[in-house]
Amino acid sequence: MAEVWVAEQIAPIHREVAIKLIRTGMDSKAMVARFDSERQALALMEHPAIAKVFEAGSTPQGQPYFVMEYVPGLPITTYCDKNLLTIRERLELFCQLCDGVQHAHEKAIIHRDLKPSNVLVVLQDGKPVPKIIDFGIAKAMGQRLTDKTMFTERGVLLGTPEYMSPEQAERADDVDTRSDVYSLGLILYKLLVGALPFEPGKLQSDGLEEFLRRIRVDDPPRPSNKIRTLGDASVTAALDRRTDSASLAHQLEGDLDWIVMKALERNRARRYGSASDLATEIGRYLRDEPVLARPPSVIYRARKFALRHRFGVAVAMCLLVLLFLFVISMGVETRRIVRERDRANREAEVARRVKDFVTGLFQVTDPSEARGSTVTAREIMDKGSRQIDSDLGGQPAIQAELMHTMGIVYRNLGLYTQAEPLLQRAWQIRQSVLGEDDPATLASANALAVVYRFESRLEDAEKLQRETLDLWRRRFGPDRAESIEALNNLAKIFVNNDRYGDAEPLLIEALSRSRRVLGPTHKITLQSAAYLGMVYASTGRGKQAEELFREVLEADRRTLGAEHPDTVMAMEWLGHCLMWEQSYADSEKLLHEVLDIRTRLLGADHPDVINLMNTLGQEQMEQGHFQEAERSLHEALSRAHRVLGDKHRVTALIMYNLACLDALKGRREEAFAALQKVINLGAGYPRPDGMAKDEDLKSLRGDPRFKVLLEEAEQTESKPKLHAGQ
Repeated sequence: MAEVWVAEQIAPIHREVAIKLIRTGMDSKAMVARFDSERQALALMEHPAIAKVFEAGSTPQGQPYFVMEYVPGLPITTYCDKNLLTIRERLELFCQLCDGVQHAHEKAIIHRDLKPSNVLVVLQDGKPVPKIIDFGIAKAMGQRLTDKTMFTERGVLLGTPEYMSPEQAERADDVDTRSDVYSLGLILYKLLVGALPFEPGKLQSDGLEEFLRRIRVDDPPRPSNKIRTLGDASVTAALDRRTDSASLAHQLEGDLDWIVMKALERNRARRYGSASDLATEIGRYLRDEPVLARPPSVIYRARKFALRHRFGVAVAMCLLVLLFLFVISMGVETRRIVRERDRANREAEVARRVKDFVTGLFQVTDPSEARGSTVTAREIMDKGSRQIDSDLGGQPAIQAELMHTMGIVYRNLGLYTQAEPLLQRAWQIRQSVLGEDDPATLASANALAVVYRFESRLEDAEKLQRETLDLWRRRFGPDRAESIEALNNLAKIFVNNDRYGDAEPLLIEALSRSRRVLGPTHKITLQSAAYLGMVYASTGRGKQAEELFREVLEADRRTLGAEHPDTVMAMEWLGHCLMWEQSYADSEKLLHEVLDIRTRLLGADHPDVINLMNTLGQEQMEQGHFQEAERSLHEALSRAHRVLGDKHRVTALIMYNLACLDALKGRREEAFAALQKVINLGAGYPRPDGMAKDEDLKSLRGDPRFKVLLEEAEQTESKPKLHAGQ
């Protein structure tokens, strides 16, 4: 019925305003009366959410007009989508709209055409404010807004169909404020979902009357259900609300569904009674209070209480959890104490039995065995190993513990033949009593694999060590100290077997893990570094090897002392390295110091002492000190035959070095005879695994000590008879 122009007011205030005036040709008495009614309605209201009227009048042509606040805003739904307002932000803006509608209702004005295009949003002081416009079909309750005659013909449809209440769709005469509440519910629906419950497209396809019938008869779908049926449009709607489709549906489900559906009740008696009731309900939702639209339940109210009092509830829950954990921990601690008590009792019983057993070893019951103070620790050990089965029958755990301990002692004494059966029995007993992956069982398996390595049974050692390493890692992970030690031991087997390519990656991994988990000075860390140095030295990387050996030696001296076995071993490794680098003076000095310490601590017949004497003899031979070398090597060979046996790897290496010495001294026949003896014994060279191969002698062609000798032998008939193909 009218048109609106933007205009510039010059005086008394300079500002932009909106002028609304009746269209030309629309100035019938009824239209003029309705226009005047709108003007009067706006003049009655003074609210931030309602556009203000400044003045009114008529044009020189007699057209009524009024001047009102210019609102350069966007429809509320468009503004929210363009600015990507969240659900909470949209609800807060909607509450301002409800306040404006409530103000109109308090002035006895029903808008009757509330829709997004009649609610424009502008920024005031940086904050969005809704402005309600177009009260052209507003209805006054209990008063007249104009003295002009105005009436609505019965049955005339007033308003916009998409935002009509069911009573408006019925063309009822008794429309009240709850009709605006219904329209507010539809605006809220559009703000939340991005669509209306009854699609506007149906108005064109089904016709006006069918569309109005649906408003009167059909229940609108819940917002959360509607969003799930929008398909691709739900993705856009969610993005406009800074969320995703699933989260949006979840956010709408529950309280917001109940609020919207109450506002859209077809029966107005069940709707919110006023716009302020709707705004208050939304306020409850925003404050995490129970909403009245939802049926009450204890769980619902408790959840709302928890949301309102998050901090207090969180503290209470923490206290409850702590109390619960305290009760559980007390129960666990009680059970642990009981287990510890039982374990302590068992260990006390084991200690008592072990003490009785060890005490019995020192009691000489046969007078013929009493020799005063001449009974040696070795004899006591031998007696104990014979009595374990008879004295501790029926007590496998104690038997295994003693067998394991005595096996370790024998191994440390270099008595591998005595150590092996004890460790083998301990491992078998623990497997049957404790299981194959128990730490005690794995400790026995690991100790047995080390004995196999010392006995040059490298294939057996590798097989058992791989199984042990796999079990350690599978049960306790690769960073457990025992797992790293087992990895070290497997690499040591490869080093003893000259398989440096296999050993190097294992030692690098072990060193890295050990430094990170155990620290740079831990025993296992230093062992990894030392054996990696041996690999470097054996593969021509002497400087890298020397650096590692010196690092290990310095750490051992600082943490363990000058004569600790690990320190002495580090000294020997450095001595070997210096010898390979031909720093003979420094090497010989260091190795003699090691020999003196080991002889004093371990005895002259210990395998480590014998092996070191062989190394010294080799170094003396390298320097051309043949007499000293011959004395060292013959002494070492004599002890090796007696302690280790003829086929041990160390024995074979000593014999090989003596053959080299004969070759260097020009005693060709003696050299070949010694070499033939080594090969016939099955020790072989340079293979340390005790398996002689046809290429063993041929491989000596690269050894300068044999090169001339072998070339000369090929030219004579005196070449010794060797294995086939050699």
